[in-house]
Amino acid sequence: MELFSPEFWSALLAIVVIDLVLAGDNAIVIGLSARNLPKEHQKKVILFGTAGAIAIRSLLTLVVVWLLKIPGLLLVGGLLLVWIAYKLLVEEKGHDVKSASNIWGAVRTIVIADTVMGLDNVLAVAGAAHGDFLLVVIGLLISVPIVVWGSTLILKWVERFPVIIYIGAGVLAWTASKMIVDEPFMKSFFEENVVLKWGLSLVLVAGVLLLGRMKKQKQVAQKA
Repeated sequence: MELFSPEFWSALLAIVVIDLVLAGDNAIVIGLSARNLPKEHQKKVILFGTAGAIAIRSLLTLVVVWLLKIPGLLLVGGLLLVWIAYKLLVEEKGHDVKSASNIWGAVRTIVIADTVMGLDNVLAVAGAAHGDFLLVVIGLLISVPIVVWGSTLILKWVERFPVIIYIGAGVLAWTASKMIVDEPFMKSFFEENVVLKWGLSLVLVAGVLLLGRMKKQKQVAQKA
């Protein structure tokens, strides 16, 4: 991918949106893990925990970017991403995280929790990067600090403007379609059938948003 080309900027924007939408819950882990520590230690925990989480996530994402070059894995990854986009709309997430009683215990909790919770994020970012390691690094450098230090604000925005979740799910579904049509053994077929290529993208995006909306409405109705 050519550096600073329109394709580069669109992919970078997709990565940042994906990070912000998917990593909001991860950021809360940091606050919950450190909540029982003295205030003078909380900043250290946030700093060390964030650094560790960024390092682990960057490494995992770069590994996944490399793995997606294996024939067939782009297709599998794209299908998984469709499911992740759907779950983003319908799942109700909690924050059942134990607070540690010391600095390194809290840092360990943050790193482990972020790694486990961030697997969907890793796959999504790797797919949006289209094999470009520089995009992964820039995207993480931009979005992770925003998520960590602006998590409360981000969650308030999401609660106030639920459409943000739908935008994020749409970006994920679009990224999934790009992964599927770029699968090496299918790429030539879609290049020869451009209508099908764009049709698949539109169907995936519309399908995820529509099914997610219907499921969410059903959940609300059941609670009423």
